Amino acid sequence: MAGFGRHTITGLLRNQNRTQLDWTADYRLYTESRLEVEKIFGHVRTEVEQDGGPDRPLVVAMDDSILRKTGRHIFGSGYRRDPLSPPFQVNLVRGLRILQISAAVRQGSEGAARLIPIDFQHAALPAKPHPRAAPELQEAYRLERAARNINLVGRERLACLRRQLDESGSAARRLIATVDGRFTNSTVLRQLPERTVLVGRVRKDSAFYYPPASQPERGRKRKYGSRCPTPEALLKDQTVPWQTVKAYAAGQVYEFKVKTLGPVYTAMDKGQRALRLVVVEPVPYRPTKHSKLQRREPAYLICTDPDLPLQELLQVYLWRWDIEVNFRDEKTILGVGQAQVRSEAANQNAPALAVASYAMLLLASVKTYGAEGKPDTFQSPRWYQRKPEQRATTNELINQLRWELWSATLKTNFTGFSQITDADQNGIKCDHPLQSAIFLSIK
Repeated sequence: MAGFGRHTITGLLRNQNRTQLDWTADYRLYTESRLEVEKIFGHVRTEVEQDGGPDRPLVVAMDDSILRKTGRHIFGSGYRRDPLSPPFQVNLVRGLRILQISAAVRQGSEGAARLIPIDFQHAALPAKPHPRAAPELQEAYRLERAARNINLVGRERLACLRRQLDESGSAARRLIATVDGRFTNSTVLRQLPERTVLVGRVRKDSAFYYPPASQPERGRKRKYGSRCPTPEALLKDQTVPWQTVKAYAAGQVYEFKVKTLGPVYTAMDKGQRALRLVVVEPVPYRPTKHSKLQRREPAYLICTDPDLPLQELLQVYLWRWDIEVNFRDEKTILGVGQAQVRSEAANQNAPALAVASYAMLLLASVKTYGAEGKPDTFQSPRWYQRKPEQRATTNELINQLRWELWSATLKTNFTGFSQITDADQNGIKCDHPLQSAIFLSIK
């Protein structure tokens, strides 16, 4: 984490000055599963659970992503849909598919929170056989691919998290999971763990039903009543009043206009439980000071707990965006997925260890600096003075970690190292000597 360049195992050896020693033990640490990453995440989760009282629910966000790879002999690598492709053209990239769960740690009294990773899973798909392979191999591939569906993996990780909470003495604590539209489907909803609430995004044309008005005297009981308006129709319905709900997002508290409908039922979970449908009107914004007022797309949400307060429902879903920040920091700053490993165990353990280190760094920041505190070791650049003071960024935390490690190793006090500024703020002008110009012309 504190190194420079590409974050590979070779780069780690260079940072430790071990390039002339045997490096096989470093690779065996990952390939032979000598690293118990789940126990590391378990300690992080235990620390996150201590936030607040025992009655406060644990709010998590679950999402999937890809780690780009180029090698064809890497286990689990294949062509995946590029999430950064433009809307008019779907692009494909080669990479590994991963699934991550991050827990929310509340910060301050306005409703801010920071998501810390507590689970990481490499959701690999089986290798596709040759088109002229035996029918038995083709059928085995289809069955194994269906068993490794990303929705099944997500459901299993939620169930595993619920079991971990029960075993750690938090059986009474509720688990609130926020997901996007990828995981709001029948695979996840029909076997949702007990004492678990799901807040997910749905399509604008999803079908929902009112409770049945009456039950027949004989025969099977009815699960659905008349069909209720779709989320898009509820958004346009003028007879349903808007409600104003305050929630924290993007550094400040906003007022959101929402419409709600419940209890309703859906065929995605075969009408097992009552749901709550929420429509959120997009908040107007200006990209620049002089641009026109614009609006984003509305959000259509469902909640498996109709009694969950509307403000809490909206707030926990807005926290879900921070998992995208986790993915960005892990890929661009920490270099998760850059380690050149090929085996199945190494492709799970190497990136998982990097994500666990990132989680411990964020957890240490929360415990050390609090909600809005930041390291004051280094002076911020002058172009940051106009920005409001917010939480510590990942780059600032890594710089603080480097300062502590290197000052202790070199036995040097770096206090005031970056505070010394020259009175002359102009840059040094480079004068090209005549000798260089002559040699350049001769060459």
